[in-house]
Amino acid sequence: MHDLANRIIDHYERHASAWDADRRVADWNEKPWHDRFIAALPNDARILDVGCGAGSPVAGYMVANGLRVVGIDSSPTLISLCRDRMPDQEWMVRDMRSLQLGRRFDGVLAWDSFFHLTPDDQRRMFTVFDQHAASSAVLMFNSGPAEGEAVGEYRGDPLYHASLSADEYRALLHDIGFTVVAHVADDWSTGGGRTVWLARRG
Repeated sequence: MHDLANRIIDHYERHASAWDADRRVADWNEKPWHDRFIAALPNDARILDVGCGAGSPVAGYMVANGLRVVGIDSSPTLISLCRDRMPDQEWMVRDMRSLQLGRRFDGVLAWDSFFHLTPDDQRRMFTVFDQHAASSAVLMFNSGPAEGEAVGEYRGDPLYHASLSADEYRALLHDIGFTVVAHVADDWSTGGGRTVWLARRG
């Protein structure tokens, strides 16, 4: 199954234009979580958007709320769309697993991205979060509702997802100095069915 995880980068680049179009016309049913993330930050916060996609609607909304965004994604096509739409922000083609920007941010967001990594890569990502989070940073990411691996599909191609257990996520967050502010599994009321983690450092 991990072979499918290794295809995620090619998957998103191959389907970049279609994914962007579908995302822009879909209901933004998880917006309350993004509002909550923004509300937890200072007005001029610096945000690291890990797996930013094409920047719509999430990064665009953060910029509209006065935040400064550095977005990274493995898809050159999606990053190109971000640069076209928000040229005053910073966009880079990067693999989140090897990210080393040498900077710290007030907020770190890994929305609909982190859960495509294998369990071991997810564990290693907490070192990446640690290295890029400021002393009182806010971190928000999605996981699955329970430990395991699953394969969905998009436009006929298999799409890999994985999750650790809730207890392990809590332990990994604790190890890098974060306290869980909110965690909702299968949030259909405000998250479009996603499982969401919101945590703060310090």
